Amino acid sequence: MFMKKVFSAGCIFLLSLFILIACSPESVRHTASKELGIDVSAGKEISNYDTHSGNGDGTSCVTFSFEDNTVVTEIKSNPFWRSFPLDQTVRTLVYGISHKTHSDGPYLNDNNGNALVPEIRNGYYLLIDRQVKNNTESKVDILQRFSFNLTIGLFDTDTNTLYFCKLDT
Repeated sequence: MFMKKVFSAGCIFLLSLFILIACSPESVRHTASKELGIDVSAGKEISNYDTHSGNGDGTSCVTFSFEDNTVVTEIKSNPFWRSFPLDQTVRTLVYGISHKTHSDGPYLNDNNGNALVPEIRNGYYLLIDRQVKNNTESKVDILQRFSFNLTIGLFDTDTNTLYFCKLDT
């Protein structure tokens, strides 16, 4: 009788473990590769900041370091990635911008308002506006919206570092 209970409990545990593994979210590398249109599987994850809550709102930024130039070669051949300098919208989202009377951003920040991405001098960037349907261009300036659903990729060619960031409000 005791062995039957132990066996049953073991089966339930294994079944639960299998379901948990089968239903687990995609790996960060797989998600970054899919969303950024480049293969980041060779990258070493060096940091992972994420405040997304159960309702999906939050900020995340995962940093990958690369040993060789394979990723930058792939980025250069991808027509959606642009070379630096950053356009005004991405600069405001990532680092913030100051005006005479006020400042905007950075929107990709930690809980203390500090930018999650260090200043990059040379590199490439990608902005994906997940709020527009079917990649159609919106007539509304991203920075004038009441909410954001963005993915930003930034690659620093001086350090071979990729930043995969998401902002959902």
